[in-house]
Amino acid sequence: MSRYCEQCGKAKKACICSWIEVIDAKTELLILQHPSEVKRAIGTARILTLSLPNAKLFVGEDFSEHYELNVLLNDPMRDVYLIYPGEGAIPVSELTDSVVTKEKIRTLILLDGTWKKAYKMWQLSGNLHQLPTVSLDNAEQGNYRIRKSPKEQGVSTVEAGYLALSALEGDSNKFEPLLNVFSRMIEYQIRQMPEGVFERNYK
Repeated sequence: MSRYCEQCGKAKKACICSWIEVIDAKTELLILQHPSEVKRAIGTARILTLSLPNAKLFVGEDFSEHYELNVLLNDPMRDVYLIYPGEGAIPVSELTDSVVTKEKIRTLILLDGTWKKAYKMWQLSGNLHQLPTVSLDNAEQGNYRIRKSPKEQGVSTVEAGYLALSALEGDSNKFEPLLNVFSRMIEYQIRQMPEGVFERNYK
C-alpha cells in the first residue's frame, strides 16, 4: 500500500486534497516542472493542477522536442506567453484582454523549479525562446517561508499562478483558494519541524 496520495502525490499524512477548491479560470496554465521538483514535499505546482481544470503539467528539463507541448505552442488558436522575468518582458498588468484575440485561448507557461534550474530549462528549451515573456510586476515578498529564494520578490509556482491569473482576470478573490491551500501546506510543514529549526533557519 502506497504511502503517497494518488492525487496530490504527497505523503498521505500531508495530503492537501481536502483543502482544494476547483476554480473556473478563463486562462490556461501550462506548468513545466523540473524533475527535481516531482517528489518535493513542499512543491506547489500540484495545487494549481488540482484546482484549475485547464492547467496541465509536464515534467522535464529540455522541452525542445516535447511533442504535446509543441502541439499546443503551434496551435493557431492559442496566444501563449511565458512567465519569465528579463529584458523585454511585458508586465502582467499590461497584458489585458485587449492584447488577446477574443477567439483565442490565452495560455501562460510557468517554469517550476529553483531560479537556477528554471534558467537552465529555459536555456535548453529552444521552443520557448520564440514566446513573448511576462513579468509579475504585481509580486511582493513571497510566502514561501520554508524555502529560501535568491530574489527579493521570489515567489512559489502557485503564487506566480495566483498573481498572473488575478491580474489577467481582474478578480483576486476568485483565486484566493490557491493561496489558502498553499498557506495551510506551509503551516503543516512547519509543525513537522523539530522545535527551534524554523526559527533558526527561516526567520
